[in-house]
Amino acid sequence: MNKTPLICAAAWLLAAGALLPAEKLTLEQSRRLALENNAGIRNSRLEAEAAREAKQAAFTKFFPALSAGGASFKADKPLFQFTIEGGNLPVYDGNPAHLPFATQFAYFPSSSIGMFGKGTFGLLNAVQPVFAGGRIVNGNRLAALGVEAGGYKERLARSEALLSTEEQYWRVVALEQKLQTAAAYEDLLRRLQVKVEAAYEAGLATKNEVLKVRLKLAELMVNRSKLRNGREISAMALCQHIGIPYDPPLELEAAPPADGPPDSFKADHRAVLPARPEYKLLQAAVRAEGLQSRLKLGEFLPQAGIGLAGIYMKADDAKGTTNGMVYGSVSVPLSGWWEAAHAMGERKARERIARNNLQDRSEALLIQMEKAWQDLNDAAKLVQLAQAALAQAEENLKVNEDSFENGLSDVSDLLEAQAMRQQALDQATDAAVAYRLKVVGYLAVTGR
Repeated sequence: MNKTPLICAAAWLLAAGALLPAEKLTLEQSRRLALENNAGIRNSRLEAEAAREAKQAAFTKFFPALSAGGASFKADKPLFQFTIEGGNLPVYDGNPAHLPFATQFAYFPSSSIGMFGKGTFGLLNAVQPVFAGGRIVNGNRLAALGVEAGGYKERLARSEALLSTEEQYWRVVALEQKLQTAAAYEDLLRRLQVKVEAAYEAGLATKNEVLKVRLKLAELMVNRSKLRNGREISAMALCQHIGIPYDPPLELEAAPPADGPPDSFKADHRAVLPARPEYKLLQAAVRAEGLQSRLKLGEFLPQAGIGLAGIYMKADDAKGTTNGMVYGSVSVPLSGWWEAAHAMGERKARERIARNNLQDRSEALLIQMEKAWQDLNDAAKLVQLAQAALAQAEENLKVNEDSFENGLSDVSDLLEAQAMRQQALDQATDAAVAYRLKVVGYLAVTGR
């Protein structure tokens, strides 16, 4: 019996078991999966790999360029034809003095001679560049800079993927907590419904009060349906982002975010600016424009090289012959200096553009960090306000419940107090998640 399929199936089940719904998905697992499976990160790695291959390709320009070629032909008629006219030729008796006075002649008929009616040629050539206007050296420097920039882009892609993972993870957690709050609210309403309907049967409550409770329950059912749909869509988006199949029973570890006060995350924005991959990419762009200018200048400088060639030739029915030669070549452009002046002017303008972008976008990055810091402080204040509002809503609900039980208030006041408490719980959840995301965002924009 072939056990290989069974072994493969068991290995697949073990791998799938790491993400079974029975085991809750944690934030750290989500971050790890995003780094492994996220399409943006995979593409950034491929771009970095492509840059490394481009660097290796540029390095080959330092070595001789080899080329080989050949041709074979057969012409309809010889490429070169010669016709020799016929006539009488004097018979030579060995004495040159007798030739002008020869008395005997030999007849020579006319004839035609053709050459290169068919042939075969072959060439093997090797050229070693000696000077190429600096284009080989600068091309390699530009390729190395591409590898460096690829590393910065990969870092940036990782940071963006992790930030998006946090946002999507906590969005699902927030919706789950709101569903729990809605379930608790529903329990309160159903208990209240029992009491109000019993009071109505006893003639202690009006039909209107019963209808108010039922209406609140209907509204809650609609809101819970919306929350469930939102949670499902958000969970699907999270699974797609981290590269795992979506399973409806998927559960997340819903530990509340525990972050310190804003001051514990404060950074010197100008000091951390050089560490940001965006800033390093701007610097790389300035250097790249400089290298592009040198490459352009190299097009208008002399070119020199040495070569070695081997030649094989066979024409018509003659025996094939081989030959070899060593040669040197120098090319000096004479008519391109007018164009060069304008081309280099264009390059200098592009270098200035890159430097202007570095300065302008550096200031924009500083503004971005300052805004993230202010948003973080605002989010911390909202957490405090949400907690205070929740405490007040809890106290208000307790007072209204006591009043309702003692017959001092009607069902409308109790329903309003319950709704205010649910709203305060939802706001507290949103504020806690928003603060966590502002912390992560601020760490990201400060290069940490």
